Amino acid sequence: MVINLSTAHSLLSNWVAELRHTDIQSDRMRFRKNLERIGEVIAYEISKELEWEERDVPTPLGVSVCKILKEQPVLATVLRAGVPLHQGLLNYFDKADNAFISAYRKHHRDGSFEISIEYVSCPDIDSRILIISDPMLATGASLVKAIQFLKAEGQPKAIHVVTAIACTVGIEYLRREEPEVKLWCGAIDDELTAKGYIVPGLGDAGDLAFGPKLQS
Repeated sequence: MVINLSTAHSLLSNWVAELRHTDIQSDRMRFRKNLERIGEVIAYEISKELEWEERDVPTPLGVSVCKILKEQPVLATVLRAGVPLHQGLLNYFDKADNAFISAYRKHHRDGSFEISIEYVSCPDIDSRILIISDPMLATGASLVKAIQFLKAEGQPKAIHVVTAIACTVGIEYLRREEPEVKLWCGAIDDELTAKGYIVPGLGDAGDLAFGPKLQS
C-alpha cells in the first residue's frame, strides 16, 4: 500500500518544495530540518495505525484513563542520507529502539552500479513494528536490500517505509519484492534517469544534507 501525503494540502508540501528548490536547498541546515519535519509528520500519521491501550494515569487531582502506545516500534535508517528523516521519526517515537544500515551505490566504469551493504546494527526486530526511512526511493534496490538484511535478523510483524520523494519505478519494485510493506511518501515522481536518479527529484539528498563525498 502506498500513501502519498502530497495528495492533501498541508505544510508537508511546502517542505517538499523547499527540498527541491535549488536556491533554498543550498542551506544545509534548512535542508536537514525540512527532512526532519517530514519525518515528524509521517510519524504522526503512522501512529494512528498502531495499537493503543488504556492505562490509569495519576494526576495531582485524581486519575485519568489515557490511551498509551501499546509497544514501541523499531526505527531503522539507511546511512547517511536517512539521518535527518530518521531524527524526525525519533522526535515523535522518542522511546523507540533504533537500527542503522550502511548502504551505498558502488559505481562501475560502464556507468552501472550495485548496492553494497557493509554494516548493519539493529535490536531484536522479531514480531515488532519496523519503520525504515530513506529520503529518496529511486530504483528501490538499496531499500529492498536493506529490508532483506534486516529481515535476516528477525521477522517484523509490520514494515512501514518512510521517504520524502519516491519514483514510480522504485515503488513498483518495492511492491513486487516486498508486497507486505506500507510506503509513506511526501511526493511521487515518474521519471528515473539511466543512472538511477529521480526527475525532477531534488538531487543527492546525502550531499545536500552533509556535503559532497568522493565517488566509490
